[in-house]
Amino acid sequence: MNHSLNNSLGTLAYLSNGESRSISSENPNGKVAGGGRALPPGKDDPGGNQACRELSQGWKVSPNQPIKALETFTIADIEGPGCVQSIWMTTAFVAYRDMILRIYYDDQEHPSVECPLGDFYASAFTKPDRFAQLNSQAVCLNPGSGFNCFWPMPFRKRFRMTLENRNPDKDMILFYQVNYSLEPVPDNVAYFHAQFRRVNPVPYERVYTIVDGLNGQGHYAGTYLAWGVNNAGWWGEGEIKFYIDDDIPEGVATEAAIAEHGGDSFPTICGTGTEDYFGGSYNFEDKQNARYQEFSTPYMGVPHVMRPDGLYDSQLRFSMYRWHIPDPIRFRKRLAVTIQALGWRSGGRYLPLRDDIASVAYWYQTLPTAPFPELLDRDCLEII
Repeated sequence: MNHSLNNSLGTLAYLSNGESRSISSENPNGKVAGGGRALPPGKDDPGGNQACRELSQGWKVSPNQPIKALETFTIADIEGPGCVQSIWMTTAFVAYRDMILRIYYDDQEHPSVECPLGDFYASAFTKPDRFAQLNSQAVCLNPGSGFNCFWPMPFRKRFRMTLENRNPDKDMILFYQVNYSLEPVPDNVAYFHAQFRRVNPVPYERVYTIVDGLNGQGHYAGTYLAWGVNNAGWWGEGEIKFYIDDDIPEGVATEAAIAEHGGDSFPTICGTGTEDYFGGSYNFEDKQNARYQEFSTPYMGVPHVMRPDGLYDSQLRFSMYRWHIPDPIRFRKRLAVTIQALGWRSGGRYLPLRDDIASVAYWYQTLPTAPFPELLDRDCLEII
């Protein structure tokens, strides 16, 4: 029998005992035969979806969910075991760093996913007038700002997903669909995690920490970077480094052991340059036209390059993703990931940069999830 975790074109013909369910505003609990039950408002009723007031039950009555300013909405609360297979979202409100997505497993107090909405979908810089198609296996962004996620999210007891509206003045409208299967989860299956960080600017001669403090067994699955360049010239000479298990002394804080030049800690996996890690080379440059070349592939890409416009968009910014789907990075005890911000200065010398870097780390691991660093406040998340 097939399992939802094994879904692919090659296994699609196999039968399964999984039970398909879906949560949306039209079926907020994912119940069997629970969809399309909302009643249209009366002709004299000022509330509700007035577009369907002349139709009957079963038509498009409740397609979205309002989330008021400074409120948190529970998108899904599912009893397991099971596996979330895909998530689609879009909103009528466009400050995506004002929307914080969180996922909790098996009644844990702390989230295993905590991330601004746009960054989670590898699209930090997207706006209605600033759209960049992203086409990858794990996430995609489609015209009209349709956010799609295909990271498998297995759970044993409970899956709970929320979205917080941090804007103090504006309500938002959320359209969403969470597709999942109810079925047993094998013992050797880990839980999906994602953590956001930002440092603006990176201090001089300091590395940027993408993630640290991971404890337990698991594997690293992907990196997203939203990178704002604060210097002229090429900015991507920095190396990514993966500190695995005993690369990190037990009981030593990773920030002290690694960010301050590492002491006696050296990584098992060390990259050769930022554009190399994201699958490009030689500055991501289109040599014929002397400009950066966007690209989007199943596992890696630079789908969005924000170029200065001579007025208010003054900074060069890059949106980059690298999914370790065919080559996950395994750890048994601990993991930390860092990247250098490094450019060039005169005399053929490297220049440690003070750039604006935000990141999302994606990984799978056993529970419990260690508490994440406190998320930055709204002003410190804003892209300006």
